[in-house]
Amino acid sequence: MKGFKIIVLAKQVPDTRNVSKDAMKEDGTMNRAALPAIFNPEDLNALEQALRIKDKYPQSTITILTMGLPKAADIVREGLFRGADNGVLLTDRKLGGSDTLATSYAISQAIKTIGNFDIILCGRQAIDGDTAQVGPQAAEKLNIPQVTYAEQIIDINEKNITIRRRLEHGVETICSSFPLLITVHGSAAPCRSRNAKLTMKYKYAKTPDEIVQTGVDAELYKNKPYLNIKVWSADDINADEQRLGLSGSPTKVKKIEMVVLQTKESKKLSSNDSDIKMLMGELSEKHVI
Repeated sequence: MKGFKIIVLAKQVPDTRNVSKDAMKEDGTMNRAALPAIFNPEDLNALEQALRIKDKYPQSTITILTMGLPKAADIVREGLFRGADNGVLLTDRKLGGSDTLATSYAISQAIKTIGNFDIILCGRQAIDGDTAQVGPQAAEKLNIPQVTYAEQIIDINEKNITIRRRLEHGVETICSSFPLLITVHGSAAPCRSRNAKLTMKYKYAKTPDEIVQTGVDAELYKNKPYLNIKVWSADDINADEQRLGLSGSPTKVKKIEMVVLQTKESKKLSSNDSDIKMLMGELSEKHVI
């Protein structure tokens, strides 16, 4: 067995633990520039599953695919530091404001552009939307099987893959052929830390724009092509502009509201119905519940 061609879908997401009043723009889209950006947690779980396959079959290759602003190149670098082989950043103003339908279309087009693959892995959902829709929608657009809520890849060989998935009231074991898409549950094994040698190897990995902006010696990237992070636009993936961004997104966010819970005072209540009703009314009025 020579190995598997694996694509890991990863997303740079705002750290929702630090949401501020500037989190939304007037058009209802998220102001990502106002929030700290992190590697989506469950996408890291997915990357670990890919790395475990590569541990078993060393000739396997892992490609990180991320869609976002130019700074999302950080996600590709983070994947390289942990064991991925290469990465692609899909970025274009035409993609701005995409909901899950438009995002999954763009992602599926990028996957088609990458070409031959055996396995697509991604987190069950992203913490900035919690929809769990992009992975399954991409699988439908690619017309391949999907296994959701995966917790562990139990076995894999050249013919099929056996997966344990976490359900609400238990677990289920599924066997599938290739190619397929797998969404990984947060209960799966956490991703390994950065590898020191790989961090040193890829610390200068950059996109073409970053190379120009930082003024790094261009010869370095000619002599070491593995340091070049690919950047694709909507045109590079042959995408229909009407299916991208806001024009391709039937879902719109009307508004976002900040709810901050602070312990400033306490109140003693009896167990009678009138006190309980009063408490429920106060909590509802203050948007706590």
